[in-house]
Amino acid sequence: MKFTVDVLGVFLKVVIKINRATFAPLLVSALFIVLTSLLAHAARSAARRLVKDAFLRLLLEEAIAAAELCGCCFELIIVADNFGVATYAVFLFVLTCWWALSWGEATACPYTHLEDVIEGKCDIRAALLKTWAELGGGLLVFKYVQMYWALEISDTHKDRAYQECTADLQVPALYGAVVEGAATCLCRLASRALADLSPRFATAIDAFIGTSLVVAAFDYSGGYFNPVLATSLKAGCAGHSLAEHAAVYWAGAGAGAVLALYLYRVPGVQRLLRGAGTATANGDSFWPDKED
Repeated sequence: MKFTVDVLGVFLKVVIKINRATFAPLLVSALFIVLTSLLAHAARSAARRLVKDAFLRLLLEEAIAAAELCGCCFELIIVADNFGVATYAVFLFVLTCWWALSWGEATACPYTHLEDVIEGKCDIRAALLKTWAELGGGLLVFKYVQMYWALEISDTHKDRAYQECTADLQVPALYGAVVEGAATCLCRLASRALADLSPRFATAIDAFIGTSLVVAAFDYSGGYFNPVLATSLKAGCAGHSLAEHAAVYWAGAGAGAVLALYLYRVPGVQRLLRGAGTATANGDSFWPDKED
């Protein structure tokens, strides 16, 4: 046993020494993401404990969730630029699972409130207040990110704190809106089907689908599928106007979400996504209506 531990220790020392230039900056990014998630978790716990009014508490949770989302995704830009899209995808998948399990009723995404308005679950005033709370959290968090980047703990953060940003939109705005809208539509259809079917590992399946679509759209529109996230990270960046940004990331994503809402009501679409019969949990099967 001691021999195994010693060999493992020597191996790790060699790997870290050989890959110091890669290992240390990636560790710095990972620790920042963990720190951001822990701070958000603490803020969320405090809000749930101290704020008695349910709606005000939800607004705070939306602002905290948006700040956590955008703060982590600012660092994911560093990860993608320096370690590739595959590494970025792994981080995003893990984070998406964490957010699904920790945010509660918060979504940090405006078009979910638009869906609620259409379905009669909330009024326009509540939807707008939630959206403003999310925008506030998403925009304010950059100061926190900027302070961390300014420390330049690793070379990957060098000159990033005050660097001019560039847009991720690599296609004409109309095409970008179609990409964001289509991918958002697919994401929302998958989420609705998973919510109804409740398969085992539904959270992981949903995160995998979302991450896959983000990677697929990465070289076209950036794959944001969330207006608040796109605005926090890229509004005003060189490469497109604010009008183009709004058309792609607000109108495109919003239209995709609304389209998914109505498509999911079509019986043929429901049969395609959900299959026949009613899903019930069943042993160790991956899908609940599949026999062991």
